[in-house]
Amino acid sequence: MSLDVKNAIQSGKTILGIELGSTRIKAVLIGEDQAPIASGSHVWENSYVNNIWTYSLEDIWKGLQDSYQKMANDVRQQYGVTLQTIGALGLSGMMHGYMVFDKAGELLVPFRTWRNNITEKACEELTKVFNYHIPQRWSIAHLYQAILNEEEHIADISYLTTVSGYIHWKLTGSKVLGVGDASGMFPIDVNTKNYNVRMMNQFNELITSKNLPWKLEDILPNVCVAGEGAGILSEEGANFLDITGELKSGIPLCPPEGDAGTGMVATNSVAKRTGNVSAGTSVFAMVVLEKELSKVYSEIDLVTTPAGNLVAMAHSNNCSTDLNAWVGLFEEFAKAMGLDVDKNNLYGTLYNLALQGDPDCGGLLAYGYHSGEHMTHFEEGRPLFVRLSDSKFNLANFMRVHLFTAWGALKIGMDILLKQEGEKLDQILGHGGLFKTQGVGQSIMAAALNVPVSVMETAGEGGAWGIALLASYMINKSETETLEEYLNQNGFAGKKGVTISPDPKDVEGFEEFMKRYTKGLAIERAAVDYLK
Repeated sequence: MSLDVKNAIQSGKTILGIELGSTRIKAVLIGEDQAPIASGSHVWENSYVNNIWTYSLEDIWKGLQDSYQKMANDVRQQYGVTLQTIGALGLSGMMHGYMVFDKAGELLVPFRTWRNNITEKACEELTKVFNYHIPQRWSIAHLYQAILNEEEHIADISYLTTVSGYIHWKLTGSKVLGVGDASGMFPIDVNTKNYNVRMMNQFNELITSKNLPWKLEDILPNVCVAGEGAGILSEEGANFLDITGELKSGIPLCPPEGDAGTGMVATNSVAKRTGNVSAGTSVFAMVVLEKELSKVYSEIDLVTTPAGNLVAMAHSNNCSTDLNAWVGLFEEFAKAMGLDVDKNNLYGTLYNLALQGDPDCGGLLAYGYHSGEHMTHFEEGRPLFVRLSDSKFNLANFMRVHLFTAWGALKIGMDILLKQEGEKLDQILGHGGLFKTQGVGQSIMAAALNVPVSVMETAGEGGAWGIALLASYMINKSETETLEEYLNQNGFAGKKGVTISPDPKDVEGFEEFMKRYTKGLAIERAAVDYLK
C-alpha cells in the first residue's frame, strides 16, 4: 500500500484539499481511493480590531503556507518523496463575510468575517425588498450596510468575494466561486444555478441614487457548480502556496467552496432527506429540502449544495468557545494541584460526565454567547452561567448544561424546519470538534433534534477532505455522474459510521431545558445591556 501511495504521489495522482476554518487551517492530501494519506494544519484565531472580528491577509497567507508545508513534510516523512505536483486542488473557507478589493487588487478595508453582527439595518431593508431572508453574515448585507454607512471605500470596489474566493483568485487569477459559497454572498436561483437576476436588479435599483461606478454583477465572482473546472494554478500561485518552490504550476482547481458545502460533502449529505451539523466555534445545520419553505423565516437561511440544490441552513454563531474556556479552567486547576493532565483525556472525562447528569441538567442554565447571536437577536454576547439555590449543582450537570446550551440557539431554527415546516430527515450526520469525544456530542444532539445522529469514521477530516472530494469529482467523474452518485460510489463506498438514536428521556429533558433557555433570554439581554 505504501509503495502504491508513493507511486501515486510521484505520478501526480493525488488530490489536495485545503480549508480555512475559524480556528484551524487544514490541508489534506488524498490518494486514488479518496482516503487521506497526509495532512498538515495551522492553528489561528480571529482578532477583534476596532469593533470588527477579522483576520489579516498576513495571517491568512502565513497559515495557508504553514498548513501546506506541514502536509508536504508529512509526505516526505511517510513516503520519502518530495511533493511536486498533484492531480487537482480545491480550496474551501469560512462562508460569508466581506472582502473588497480595488482595481489594483488591494484590500480596501480589513476582512469582516461571518462573526460580525453589524448589518442589522441592511438586513431588514434587503429582506423587505427581496422578500427573502438576508442574514447579517451575508456579503450582500455587509456591502449594503457599508453603503448605508456612506463608507469612503464603496466607490473604489472592483471585486467582492469570500476568503476561499480570495485565495483561489490569488492562486489562479480566476474570479470565481462555487455555487454553495456564492449562495452565502447573494441569493441563488436554483433553476439557473446562478445569482437571482430579479433580486440583483432590485439591488441595483436600490442604490441608484448613490451614483456608484459599478453594478452588483460587475463586482461579484462568477458562479460555478461542482464538477466544473475553475482555473489552473499559476506559477505565481504555486510559489504563494509552497514557499520552498517545489510545487509545480499547471494544476487544475475545482470551484472554491464554503465550509458549509464541504461539510455536506464530507458527511455525504448532499441528497434530499439528509442533513449534517458542523459543530465547532459556531454550529450550523444543513438540511437538503424536498420543497421550498412556506414563508420567509429570519432564523433560516437558504443556501445551496455545491451542485446547486436548495438547502435550509440554521446557523448559530456560538457553540464551543465558552465550553472550551471552562475546560481550560479545569486544566488550570489540575496544573495548580500539580497534576499533569492530557488535554484529550480531560475533554473525554468531562464530556462523558455530562452523560451522567440529570436529563434536564438539574435546573441549571447557561449561555455560551461569546459573540452576538442572530438566532436569538443579540448583537453582542455575554457568556453566562445561572442557577437557583435549589438547582442540582454538580459537575455532571454543569458539563451537561454547557453541552446542551451549545445546541440551544441551533435548536430554535431546527424546530422551525422539523416541527413547523414538517421537513423529514432520515438521519443527521455530525462532524467537527464537538464530536471528537465518542458518543457524547452525538447523544446530546440526538436529544436536541430528536433525530438519529451518525458520525462517519472520516468525520475528523472535515471540510478539507470534503473539498478534496470535490476536486476529485471534477477530474474523475463520468459524463453524466451526479455528485451524489460519485460520493456514494467513491468517497463513501464501504465507509463505516456510528449511529446513535435519541433517548426519549433525553429528548424530554432537552425540551425542558429549552423552556428554561427561552425564558432566560431576558437575563442574557440584561447582561448585554448593562455590562458594557
